[in-house]
Amino acid sequence: MKKFFLLVALFAGLVGPMSSMGLMGPMRPMGPMGNPDDSLASIVDEVVWVVGDEPILKSDIEVTRIQAAMEGVHWSGDPDCAIPEQLAVQKLFLHQAAIDSIDKDITENDIALEVEQRVEYMVQQVGSREKLEEYRRQSLSQIRQSMHDDLRDQMLIQRMKQKLVADLAVTPAEVRRYFKDMPEDSIPFVPTAVEVQIITITPRISAEEINRVKDELRNYTDRINSGETSFSTLARLYSEDPGSARLGGELDYEGRATFDPAFAAVAFNLTDPTKVSKIVESEFGFHIIQLVDKRGDKIKVRHILRKPIVSDSAVNAALERLDTIVTDVRAGLPPLVLRDQLTEKWTFEDAVAFFSDDKDTRNNHGLMANRNEYGQLKSSRFEMQELPAEVARAVETLQVGEISAPFSMINSRGKTVCAVVKLKNRIPGHRATVTEDFQVLKDVVMEKRRAEFLHKWVVDKIKSTYVRLNDQYRDCKFEYEGWLR
Repeated sequence: MKKFFLLVALFAGLVGPMSSMGLMGPMRPMGPMGNPDDSLASIVDEVVWVVGDEPILKSDIEVTRIQAAMEGVHWSGDPDCAIPEQLAVQKLFLHQAAIDSIDKDITENDIALEVEQRVEYMVQQVGSREKLEEYRRQSLSQIRQSMHDDLRDQMLIQRMKQKLVADLAVTPAEVRRYFKDMPEDSIPFVPTAVEVQIITITPRISAEEINRVKDELRNYTDRINSGETSFSTLARLYSEDPGSARLGGELDYEGRATFDPAFAAVAFNLTDPTKVSKIVESEFGFHIIQLVDKRGDKIKVRHILRKPIVSDSAVNAALERLDTIVTDVRAGLPPLVLRDQLTEKWTFEDAVAFFSDDKDTRNNHGLMANRNEYGQLKSSRFEMQELPAEVARAVETLQVGEISAPFSMINSRGKTVCAVVKLKNRIPGHRATVTEDFQVLKDVVMEKRRAEFLHKWVVDKIKSTYVRLNDQYRDCKFEYEGWLR
């Protein structure tokens, strides 16, 4: 569908391990789990640094100090100097992001998704939404609103860093040179990894259930057309797309390629903002769509997503079908409809091509692909914690070449599927080598190159930016030169 369905992990640093403070802007006064901290209310605030036209307040520093302590962040230097410097560096990136109009690349829907992930994490920690509201002394809507600007700043900083280092590259020769004379105990240790093949079957949804969902959407359309209520109101109440529902179903300006093809075919043919589209089926469920605006080759629309419920009987039927498939593979027997045509032994790879519904793996013999947080292919190797939880549990006890029992799971598109997996390979933990782990070693060199580039960029940016800091910081030993003038 659209990128709002893909939960992107933007909180991980682009240039490798760094404290979470490296991406965070000054947070609002909070205690543990984001609880408002009354102890900060008595702080007499003052401007202690100015970067460009952006002030850094004493309260910003104290809040960051508390946040860092809660997250176990350890500063390499004196925290009284390192914390304000870190905040000042963030101001430099935010200033450049404004110059480069990076903010245009971040939509309200992107921010809403990140806010929702944070809220859901906090809910899991405290046990329920009600407990979170009680703990924070705020409603969920107030919690989301209080997080909005800080998360937006985090995303701007991350996108700015991505843009700055986008053209960096390292050659194989540079990688070999970097590690040529390095002591063995300094070479990265590669944890145990696995390669996994998968067959998935989507349980069949009954015609009655599909008709129920379509009737709901028709009812919404009738209520909108009659003037009883608005599209936005119904989206907030009933849409099952969590990212856009809280925005009244609204998706920001996007091109055709970012949408599911069936969704795009209808959305881009809408011309009247007062009309509601016909019902559209995508790989995520069923939608109705309303045009908000068109701008060149991009559109802004609202939508309501409803997902049919998969019955237990449908799941059980799919699991039984997979059990039969696995039994035939273990016996080397093709399905009955092919037994008169095939004489060779029937394999797991044959079953993938013949039965699997997973378009991402079907054309690659079922081999799962490990992608980074930006959707780029890393390799076919996964550390166990990188696999979907259900797949990891199934793989954990398998020997190489063995096939798991069937199981059900929710896939990356939010749909219930049934699956079996085969452990293709297990690579024990080891020190990385150029021949076996080139990508791992390349990533180390690239991380170093990015860190050096960004460090130099910050130093150069300081030289061309107005900076003023209180006298109390003039004896500090800063990471970046140029603050003191």
